[in-house]
Amino acid sequence: MALSQSALVEILDAIKEADVADRVRESAATIYQALIEAELTSVIGAEPHERTDARTAQRNGHRARTLSTTAGDLELRIPKLRTGSFFPSLLERRRRVDQALYAVVMEAYLHGVSTRKVDDLVKALGVDTGISKSEVSRICADLDEEVGAFRGRSLKSDAYPYVFLDATYCKARVNRRVVSQAVVVATAVRADGNREVLGFDVGDSEDGAFWTAFLRSLKARGLHGVQLVISDAHEGLKTAIGSVFVGSAWQRCRVHFLRNVLTRIPRGNAEMVAAAIRTIFAQPDAEHVHSQLDMIATMLGRQFPSVETMLRDAQEDLLAFASFPVAHWKKIWSTNPLVILSPLEGVVDVADGLDRSLIVRAGHGYLQASSRHGCGRFGVRCSGGGVRLAA
Repeated sequence: MALSQSALVEILDAIKEADVADRVRESAATIYQALIEAELTSVIGAEPHERTDARTAQRNGHRARTLSTTAGDLELRIPKLRTGSFFPSLLERRRRVDQALYAVVMEAYLHGVSTRKVDDLVKALGVDTGISKSEVSRICADLDEEVGAFRGRSLKSDAYPYVFLDATYCKARVNRRVVSQAVVVATAVRADGNREVLGFDVGDSEDGAFWTAFLRSLKARGLHGVQLVISDAHEGLKTAIGSVFVGSAWQRCRVHFLRNVLTRIPRGNAEMVAAAIRTIFAQPDAEHVHSQLDMIATMLGRQFPSVETMLRDAQEDLLAFASFPVAHWKKIWSTNPLVILSPLEGVVDVADGLDRSLIVRAGHGYLQASSRHGCGRFGVRCSGGGVRLAA
């Protein structure tokens, strides 16, 4: 319904007399109300007081409804009909919070802000009525549905030649005790060359049984076409990869391996040893990669025999990347893309026994917030015969 000239003048006069916050709120309320009335006119086929054969229903007053927005509380009037019912598509039933404020509440709760402080935050944004604990819980229940859909989605439509696995630990307060919880995550590269977060889970520790259950859940959702799995050398994880991804190669993460090496040598020699090992990965082809490892192992072995032993024992797994296209090497010889889990550091409150839903929500939020790691161009493409460079 278009506003008349006189109505617009009255609104303009009212806005001029109000302060900035009130101007924004009144303008938003006017726009919302005009859109609601316009939608009703379209639904019943007639303007107010208009006589027309196209009319399908009669207006019958309004009922009040408060909509909380980032502009403040908007006092709206929802039209009623003599027969039938009408509810504007602009609003949502049983929800008095608009989508922008909804996102603010969800993000605050995700970061561990208490329900009382969420209420204070909402009031500070201009929503005088605040928000109740039950409303915060309902908003987070919607987030749980989103997380559940993400974690249970099918993976059957694409092949994933490269799969990256890693884990981190975050602190959770369970029954008044702060304990460590393992957060494991899997990312992969699709056949079209895009990276995707496959899934994540939370457990008491990243032992073999937990990793095996996690990887089997990915397979059950349809994960297929895996040619190379990249991870650290955690024994439980290695065993799980071997039992679940039969026929796939395993690449030991070079970053984790180098950290392990540096724990075996004096700190003063760390820079020299690290630089020498990095030359292994700077070679132009697979033949030179293998020969360089032999040379570096022999050279370092004169002063650090344990380092030579580590290099030779890990050679097959550390250089698995060399069997794949040279253009992909820098992307597949480590699990570096998974450092996005670092923001989970801190203590997450888990109020209900061993309910890990808050950690799961936080993991989902951080993974989805990073478009660069959650989903993005990886620079590879796969064909039926194997991996090749993306065009």
